[in-house]
Amino acid sequence: MLNPNWLERLAAYHPKRRAVFFRDRWLTYGELYERARRAAATLKALGVGPGDRVGLLSWNHPAYLDLLFAAPLLGHILAPFNHRLSLPELLALHAYAAPRVLFYGEGFREAAEALDPRALPLSALLEGEGEPPEGYAPGLEDPALLLFTGGTTGLPKGALIPYRQLLLNALETAFAWGLSREDRYVLATPMFHAALNALATPLLYLGGEVVIEERFQPEEYLELLRRHRPTILFLVPTMFAMLLESPAFAETDLSSVRFAISGGAPCPAPVREAFRARGVRFKQGYGLTECGVNCFTFELEEAEAYPESVGRPMPHLWARIVREDGGEAGVGEAGELWLSGGVVMKGYYNRPEENAKVFAFDGARLWLKTGDLAFRDEAGRYYIAGRKKEMFISGGENVYPVEVERALYDHPAVKEAAVIGVPDPRWGEVGAAFVVLKAPLDPEALRAFLRGRLAGYKVPKHLFFLEELPKTGPGKVQKEALRKLWEERHGAA
Repeated sequence: MLNPNWLERLAAYHPKRRAVFFRDRWLTYGELYERARRAAATLKALGVGPGDRVGLLSWNHPAYLDLLFAAPLLGHILAPFNHRLSLPELLALHAYAAPRVLFYGEGFREAAEALDPRALPLSALLEGEGEPPEGYAPGLEDPALLLFTGGTTGLPKGALIPYRQLLLNALETAFAWGLSREDRYVLATPMFHAALNALATPLLYLGGEVVIEERFQPEEYLELLRRHRPTILFLVPTMFAMLLESPAFAETDLSSVRFAISGGAPCPAPVREAFRARGVRFKQGYGLTECGVNCFTFELEEAEAYPESVGRPMPHLWARIVREDGGEAGVGEAGELWLSGGVVMKGYYNRPEENAKVFAFDGARLWLKTGDLAFRDEAGRYYIAGRKKEMFISGGENVYPVEVERALYDHPAVKEAAVIGVPDPRWGEVGAAFVVLKAPLDPEALRAFLRGRLAGYKVPKHLFFLEELPKTGPGKVQKEALRKLWEERHGAA
């Protein structure tokens, strides 16, 4: 049976090996496990027991790992909160998750005490005395994490992540991505999100090294690259783009990087090409909180030859593409991506009606309906066409916003772009594009550029130039916010 408390073994195997770097100090594997034991003792003294949620509101910090690795010693469930949310949003999430205790990092005291007057600073997490309870042994189906989904519409749902998912994702990622204990990366994406498991836990599972950046700042990130010489880069497209804008990018030595992976959304071709010009090989990742974060894999050579593809399913993950009528989609035909395997979540916390919507049984197999549109080519490579709910029909033709966004990114003056479908009296729906520019650009010139790359019905009828696009904590564009903006500006294209 797989061991949920695998850090104990690694601490015994190589206690003095470097594990995590934070604020100018390395923590060894021995120290990392000792911190987990102290955290478990602290929680025990606070009355936390199996099944209790433990909340965390903080910038990136080793406390996320302390609470995660303490969970198999005590049985609690780590529930990290998105620190970018407004107080009303956090209040709703706190009421939903109902954590037994809430810890907060620097700068979050006021918000945390508004959620729970008894909230404790992170400095209190490792002050517990005594030993964690003996004899507790978590099962693989027991939940270790309660991760809130992106929340671009309404209150996010809490996905219950069992130890089974954590372990299988670590094993699959290490094997399929070719990771080793010699690999190192800078963790700069928010640790309150599923990105915590994208690369940090797989690398630590192997005995690798993780450098934690408290808050992503392009210049600081590049300095960490120069200082620590990481072998793998993992960021969302917005972060990669921000690195390119930094004057320090051109001088940063990237020769240690074996490859870079973009997650969260398709990475624009100009961004990929800029890194490729610096010798950094690129892969497009795909995953979701509910299904173990890393769902597809690709050999580097093939990933470079087919940059719009996310590759093929992980070895122990099954994928299918389902048409609207429930039938199996053919080669090149778009449909909803369904996934099945040991990395699928237990379900949404206290949301049986939502579970009924996303799970489907087909014989003996349980499928997760991802809500993402995808298609595959004759060689079995998968491509993500966007969210199912984002596709719109213009004059009877399906339009996938991600395809239009890719064409927009091809223009050298476009920095960021997002497309939604909006009502139109003649065509039913048409595209509305929201664009952030690098340099001045005439709307008609941009439309002419798109007409050279897209069918006429795919060219957005409405164009809006913005200073920035609204985003969620993990860096995804909030298209519902764009829809509200469209409603406010309707007719002002």
